[in-house]
Amino acid sequence: MHLAFLGLGQIGGSIARAALRAGFADRVTAWTPNGHGPRAAVADGIVAAPSAIDALDGADLVILAAPPLACLELLDKLAGADRGALGRDTVITDVASTKAAIVARADRHRLRFVGGHPMAGRETAGYGTADPEILRDRPWVVVPPVPGDEEAMDRVVALASACGARPVAMTAVEHDAATASISHLPLVLAAALVEAMTGLPNWSSARPLAAGGWAGMTRLARGEATMGAGILATNAVPTAERLRAIRAVIDEWIALLEQAEPNAGRIRERLAAAARRLADEPGTGGDS
Repeated sequence: MHLAFLGLGQIGGSIARAALRAGFADRVTAWTPNGHGPRAAVADGIVAAPSAIDALDGADLVILAAPPLACLELLDKLAGADRGALGRDTVITDVASTKAAIVARADRHRLRFVGGHPMAGRETAGYGTADPEILRDRPWVVVPPVPGDEEAMDRVVALASACGARPVAMTAVEHDAATASISHLPLVLAAALVEAMTGLPNWSSARPLAAGGWAGMTRLARGEATMGAGILATNAVPTAERLRAIRAVIDEWIALLEQAEPNAGRIRERLAAAARRLADEPGTGGDS
């Protein structure tokens, strides 16, 4: 199996290394606009291609390992200037954090495409942070193409399985609704928390006291801004809907805390109820 990566950062690099280690791929080529990732990957048996067309030549499966907006641009190129480099049986997939916009673009171009999203990752970026173990036992969303293409679907599922991930079939709309709740909304909340608190007059006094609570709540706000902007821009409506839902709950908390005599029993009940909802849930173990 020849895998061709357009983009080779943390997730793409992790997939490439895991696929080689598992024997799923006997050839892996990679190209990025600046070439940094592929050059760093040569020592791991990955061929650094001088151009996207060179990377695509003879590929069985093309992986768009780039942020959402960059994936849209890559699909435009694959449907245009680079289309001749695709074989008749080549399948294209991606690993971006949003799906509906990307799947729609691929459909519009009539590309043989299966949307994908390994639910793993850390705030760090670049091939130097790639780790094949990051994918193990993590969900890997695979979007069945419409109309159906069982062979293409099987090829992407096989890649996910070879990397030790758990393939999960979802529609693009289902995926984006789910990730808006568990990933994209938390990103906005982290940024909003930083914006609101660091703008307060007493922030200079509060900041030296910050510990694990602040670090944990603001962790996502420390991520790469271009990546985050692309995610939110391509999943804006579902994320906004969830912001409205949490705004309603925050209004309830404000009303509870602004009572003349705040009811400690009621506060405890709400905190305990939240803890109970989480008690039986499995840990997430990674970000999108």
